[in-house]
Amino acid sequence: MAQQEDVFKKIVSHAKEYGFVFQSSEIYDGLAAVYDYGQNGVEMKNNIKRYWWDAMTLLHENIVGIDSAIFMHPTIWKASGHVDAFNDPLIDNRDSKKRYRADVLIEEDLAKIDDKIEKEVAKAKKRFGESFDEAMFRHTNPRVLDYTKQREELHERFAKAMNDNNLDELRQIIIDREIVCPVSGTKNWTEVRQFNLMFRTEMGSTADGAMTVYLRPETAQGIFVNYLNVQKTGRMRIPFGIAQIGKAFRNEIVARQFIFRMREFEQMEMQFFVRPGQELEWFEYWKQWRLRWHKALGLGDSKYRYHDHDKLAHYANAATDIEFEMPFGFKEVEGIHSRTNFDLSQHEKYSGKNIKYFDPELNESYTPYVIETSIGVDRMFLSVLCSSYEEQKLEGGDTRVVLHLPAALSPVKCAVMPLVKKDGLPEKAQEIVNDLKFDFATRYDEKDSIGKRYRRQDAIGTPFCITVDHQTLEDSTVTLRERDSMEQTRVNIADLHKLIHDKVSLTTLLRKLA
Repeated sequence: MAQQEDVFKKIVSHAKEYGFVFQSSEIYDGLAAVYDYGQNGVEMKNNIKRYWWDAMTLLHENIVGIDSAIFMHPTIWKASGHVDAFNDPLIDNRDSKKRYRADVLIEEDLAKIDDKIEKEVAKAKKRFGESFDEAMFRHTNPRVLDYTKQREELHERFAKAMNDNNLDELRQIIIDREIVCPVSGTKNWTEVRQFNLMFRTEMGSTADGAMTVYLRPETAQGIFVNYLNVQKTGRMRIPFGIAQIGKAFRNEIVARQFIFRMREFEQMEMQFFVRPGQELEWFEYWKQWRLRWHKALGLGDSKYRYHDHDKLAHYANAATDIEFEMPFGFKEVEGIHSRTNFDLSQHEKYSGKNIKYFDPELNESYTPYVIETSIGVDRMFLSVLCSSYEEQKLEGGDTRVVLHLPAALSPVKCAVMPLVKKDGLPEKAQEIVNDLKFDFATRYDEKDSIGKRYRRQDAIGTPFCITVDHQTLEDSTVTLRERDSMEQTRVNIADLHKLIHDKVSLTTLLRKLA
């Protein structure tokens, strides 16, 4: 684990050094849990958003997009339950004065039991070699059985406490499990209490009587209050979906792990409206389809897993997370939820407006049920960055740091480099840049030796480097170097466009899903 933490520190450092992510307000000593995206980071982030948006709106004829305002009428948040119930259970350690989410402390304790089980399995696998029957070992080994029983009992107790919103029981679990503060190492815990995560502000002048409004903690409600507008103006028939990408804000007390948990973040959400009774079929469809979207990036199928929710939100009848293996363990990057008709029913009740859908096939009106897919752009960004980072040892003892980014998401698609800064080579290189730049993010680079330039492009994940040399002026060929293999091939300038397009185009990625 310590080794993985070291790798994560290197990734965070690399993200800053190469213009991906900066600490917000850094020259003023920063603002905790708020980050800015640099020149390479914003390009990669935009590519992630484009991949999601096109996969939703181009590949599904019944999904359209909107962009709703961040400020919304405050009664919306009363109707959605956020004013009364959007809370985290927090606990303080009296010695370190540090505050933690009680549920996260217990989840981490469960993960430790899982690690103990896996260590036992790994030891046995090493001992018995090819003759090892893992399934039999898991079902018969006394130590593994003991850990499994321990885990199941803890899991059941934790799930019940969360579902019952029993704060005393959450604290008691922490005491009984002898969970210590990671900073002080002590078990001197306060009571657990709820903390509302919404940012509030005033709208209008005080003379007129200002209205308390909230920065939205999610983008979903903007879709719900507009669903009938979209349905009518777009002549949409159920089932149909509405997609949105936008900023959300949560006053996270326990904000950590770089851009994994932030106070200002971006979401990509799609709400899919279906007939009552068909929601669980569609839930299953979207659960499978969203995992395919992730796996199409080629980051490694084994890095993903589903995590079904123990505690269902009061409005949901099914929920699962798609988790990705970060350097600090498997963590949620996307949630798929069957939200029933809770949101639309609440908005109908609180607004006093009829927002039922008339189904011409059934010749009846009803409140649609909703399947939600919700993914954090920043978490997605982090998962791509972490899985792409490699410190690679090369032949001859040399090393390089390379980002094996999915080519379609890379901030720069190709870099054009004159071998030397004379003899007409820079002019020829610029000519190639001017031809490619309309279709690909193309960079011109003439500073330092060609080897250093290759390393610089490897570090930002550029899939292709194009070197212009003296032979180029004679026969219009260039050297095309591929990032991952470092293979160099001689190609015609006229063929560059197609060669690059086939590897870096978003269309190529989307065709895997179509």
